[in-house]
Amino acid sequence: MRIVVLDGYCLNPGDLDWTALRVIGEVEVFDRTPETQVVERAAGATVVLTNKCPFSADTLAALPDLKYIGVLATGYNIVDIAAARERGVVVTNVPSYGTHSVAQMTMALLLELCHHVGHHSEAVRAGEWNRNPDWTFWRTRQVELAGKQFGVVGFGGIGRQAAAAAAGLGMKIAAYDANPGEPMPGANFQWMGLAALLAASDVVSLHCPLFPETKDLMNRQRIATMKPTAFLLNTSRGPLIVEQDLADALNNGVIAARQICSQWAKPRALEF
Repeated sequence: MRIVVLDGYCLNPGDLDWTALRVIGEVEVFDRTPETQVVERAAGATVVLTNKCPFSADTLAALPDLKYIGVLATGYNIVDIAAARERGVVVTNVPSYGTHSVAQMTMALLLELCHHVGHHSEAVRAGEWNRNPDWTFWRTRQVELAGKQFGVVGFGGIGRQAAAAAAGLGMKIAAYDANPGEPMPGANFQWMGLAALLAASDVVSLHCPLFPETKDLMNRQRIATMKPTAFLLNTSRGPLIVEQDLADALNNGVIAARQICSQWAKPRALEF
C-alpha cells in the first residue's frame, strides 16, 4: 500500500517521525506540495495524509487508487466531501488536537488588544517612560476585562475552553451555538441568540467550523450591531468574516478592534 504525506512539515518540523506508518505500507513524505503537484505526487496512493493541500472533484477523479484522505487538522473544507463520498473515498479529520492551544491563543490575542505589551516594552526600551513627566505611562488605552461580557459563537470544545479562560479573568460568558449542548457551569453563563450576543458582548470570539451556513457569518449588517467598543476575535476559519466589511467597520469606527489568527487567513491585527 502506498501512503503519501503531502505537507508533512507543518506537522513534523523535526520533533516527530513517520515510522509507525512504514509498518503498514510504503511511505513517501513531502514537506510541502503546491496545488499543481497534488495529483502527480499522490498518483497510485491508497492513502493520502494532508493538512492544507486541496482535493477538488477533478483532483479526486484523477486519483482512481485513492481510498482514504486523512486531513491532519480540524477543518476539512479542503476536500470536496460530496465528490469523495461519490467515489467511495473515506475522509477523516482530527477534531480536538488544538483545544487548549487555540484557547490560549484566543486569550493571547485578547490580552494584546487590552494591553499591547510588546508595543509598550519597546517604548520603555526606547526611553519613553524615563522621559515621561508622569509615573503612569501608556501609549494605548488599557482595558480591564473583569465584568465585561465574552460572547462565544460556536460552543464546542475550543469555544468552551476559551470561555473557561475568559471566566478566569472575571468575565461574564454568553454563548451561541446552532446545536447547544450542556451549559457551562457557573452563575455568569447564559445562552443567547446570535443577534442578542453580538449586541451585548464586549468581546465576540468566533469558534465555528466553516460550513456554507457559517461562511460570511460576520458581514456588514451583523458587525454593525456590535458595540463600538467591542473586540472581534477569530481563531477558527477566515471566511467566517467578510474581510472588506470588517475593514470598513474598523476604518469607520463601527467596532474598536479585531484580531485574526485563523486558518485561511494570515495572522494579523488591525486596531483603530
